[in-house]
Amino acid sequence: MSTTVYTTMESPFGRLLLSGVLPAGGSTAALATVTAPGQKYARAEPADDWVLDPEALAEPVAQLAAYFAGERTSFDLPLAPEGTDFRRRIWAALDEIPYGTTVTYGGLAELAGEPPRMVRAVGGAVGANPLLIVRPCHRVLGANGALTGFAAGVDRKRWLLELEGGTRGADTTGGAGGTRPTLF
Repeated sequence: MSTTVYTTMESPFGRLLLSGVLPAGGSTAALATVTAPGQKYARAEPADDWVLDPEALAEPVAQLAAYFAGERTSFDLPLAPEGTDFRRRIWAALDEIPYGTTVTYGGLAELAGEPPRMVRAVGGAVGANPLLIVRPCHRVLGANGALTGFAAGVDRKRWLLELEGGTRGADTTGGAGGTRPTLF
């Protein structure tokens, strides 16, 4: 039997809500969701049956804080997002996009082993990503390199890409150096 636990943390996006799955007798939760204020299709408040447990989610909070400070370029966390097999394949492909780079939705379909005609379905899976920032859906751009859709807002997507030093051109790389961007 497991318990869904949650905590919040301050970020450049405002207060993030993190939830995780804590196994019976365990002390560390597998991260299930990370959501920002005003994020589309995401829970803004913990569910009634969630248990506040900042200690169980201390590591995700620490890693996100280091990411926002420009001190971390990847996450090493147990994850427990809920989704269909298709969505899980797309979300796993997000993990393959290196820090400071971007891909198109078509490129992401290819990374996930899906045919190019699945671009719209891939976009839907990206939009349903429950692990904002940790699973880098902000690194996915439109076919023309445009900053298309981001559940937490295009300004936040731009901010994350600037933090990572990535370029806005599709399928290109950029350095991670420089100063941290100002949000909005």
